[in-house]
Amino acid sequence: MDWHALWVTVKLAVWTTGILLVLGLALASWLAGGGGWLRGLCRILVTTPLLLPPTVLGFYLLVALGPRSPLGRAIETWCGQALPFTFPGLVVAMVIAHLPYTVRPFLAGFARVDRKLVESAWCLGASRWRTFWCVSLPLAAPGILAGLMLTFAHVMGEFGVVLMMGGNLPGQTRTLSIAIYEDVQALDYTRAAQASLILLMLALGTLLVVTWAEDRPSKQRS
Repeated sequence: MDWHALWVTVKLAVWTTGILLVLGLALASWLAGGGGWLRGLCRILVTTPLLLPPTVLGFYLLVALGPRSPLGRAIETWCGQALPFTFPGLVVAMVIAHLPYTVRPFLAGFARVDRKLVESAWCLGASRWRTFWCVSLPLAAPGILAGLMLTFAHVMGEFGVVLMMGGNLPGQTRTLSIAIYEDVQALDYTRAAQASLILLMLALGTLLVVTWAEDRPSKQRS
């Protein structure tokens, strides 16, 4: 078992999930606020990473954030280093790649909030901010929990984007999925099986939590 790769993987998943919790809540609450062409375009852009092959998405991120692009040069000037093949760059790539895994369940959670409850809170004098925290957010909690669990588990097992954007730097960008691939290439099936078991157990645990979160609202109504 490559414990350094496991640590990098967990750290990457925690950072990505934490950032997407804040970013996803802001984006999902705005998208749930109505229609319009701007929101429609944003929904398309958020969903696009879900439809692209991970290697293709990783390639585009590598090009967009690399030192040869204007954005990449600006980031390198501001931060003092290029983002590709670094842990911060990998976090940025994971946040972009996993937006749909967070935002779409968040949206489903906000869609379950009864609009009448929100309007009643406004009529009682609650501000929009307080209504969001005291009414909308608690009612949307199952969808938010499902989004966070899906994001965390998917980051733990991500391969294509990690390989393209992070490479294979031990202790920095080498994740568990990359380690499994290398172990199989080296015919070390024992180490590969150990790491694969961890990801399998994580996937099963995530499915249990997501199923519980999805069934909870119907049980409460009944």
